Amino acid sequence: MMTLRQLRIKPEVIPALAAWSLADIGEFFGRQELFTREAPQRLRVLREHAVIESAVSSNRIEGIEIDAARVGTVVFGKPMLRDRDEEEIAGYREALQLIHLDAARLKTNNETILKLHQLTRGQIWDAGHYKEKDGDIIERYENGKSRIRFKTVSAIDTPMYMGELINLWNESLEDYWTHPLIAMAGFNLDFILHSPVPRRQWSCVASINAATILPIWIRSRSLH
Repeated sequence: MMTLRQLRIKPEVIPALAAWSLADIGEFFGRQELFTREAPQRLRVLREHAVIESAVSSNRIEGIEIDAARVGTVVFGKPMLRDRDEEEIAGYREALQLIHLDAARLKTNNETILKLHQLTRGQIWDAGHYKEKDGDIIERYENGKSRIRFKTVSAIDTPMYMGELINLWNESLEDYWTHPLIAMAGFNLDFILHSPVPRRQWSCVASINAATILPIWIRSRSLH
């Protein structure tokens, strides 16, 4: 959680490129409102495409892939699922549905994070639980050698660290240390480095990313 701890100091300067990106995002927020009013069908198509790309990409990172012809059916339909990979992609879809349908009331807390993990994990035995065994992030080389890329938080300390990370995130929104999108990036980076869940880390991170950005968007709409 070193990233959010550093942001808590309330840095007075951010890189110029980050400032430009935030300005561009603010402009696109305005354009989205225009599309919502004048071209809702076009916006719906873009949203469906984004959901498919998110589901496919976040699962592919972890070696989970399905027949391209089945992607649309698995993500948007209610098919008979053929294998474990389809079950996990369907679970990611359910996580996104939970976020989009209940974004205004969804809180960033242990309960929400573990629920998203349960869904993206396909609700099998270790779904919805923080890790019970230590596991560092290992970088492996083509010559067979490997090294510890990141030393993650131990399993026994994970609940305590996650509690502080969640508190720092909510405090950042309340006290506005920095732009919420920068704080969101810090929250997600710290989550990845903590590696608190046993499996399906990247899909869980992707769903948490959606769960944290939507309240920011809702808040921005209420201010305009």
